[in-house]
Amino acid sequence: MKKQAAPQVLNGYWNSRFPGQIPENVVLAEELEANVIALEGQELRAIEVGHTDTDDTTCLHVPSLGLVVAGDAVYNGVHQLLIESNREKRREWIAAVDKIESLRPRAVIAGHKRPGNPDNPRILGETRQDIRDFDRIAERTATARELYDQMLELHPLRMNVTTLWVSAHAIKG
Repeated sequence: MKKQAAPQVLNGYWNSRFPGQIPENVVLAEELEANVIALEGQELRAIEVGHTDTDDTTCLHVPSLGLVVAGDAVYNGVHQLLIESNREKRREWIAAVDKIESLRPRAVIAGHKRPGNPDNPRILGETRQDIRDFDRIAERTATARELYDQMLELHPLRMNVTTLWVSAHAIKG
């Protein structure tokens, strides 16, 4: 949050994309003192999962409901943002998904989701597979356009093709 709220990021990135919509005084969340929040008799656990589409990602686990609110760690029907990654960071993302899967959730809420898609835990495997597909195709293509086109051919129904385009350019230059 501190990185995204830095004046150069707010002015150079967010304000240009959302003119007039970002408040001048951005309030950051306070860091939790512990990883457990009690809410209406339920235990909500903040779980650190590491690098996903950005550094220091967390998710929220509600064990009594079998629920994980996965945030940026899991995508559901949406092309993944890979601009902050390299091969090693993408391996870390897969490990983050593995960690979430080890919680044995019955429902997973993705941070990036095609409206109407179910919150089925199978999206964990889909997120992992998308990363593996991207790596495999990146190895055998020479240009960002080839990577982009082949990912679109493999996953034509995924939303947010702009994210795929900028990710391909970040990896291929």
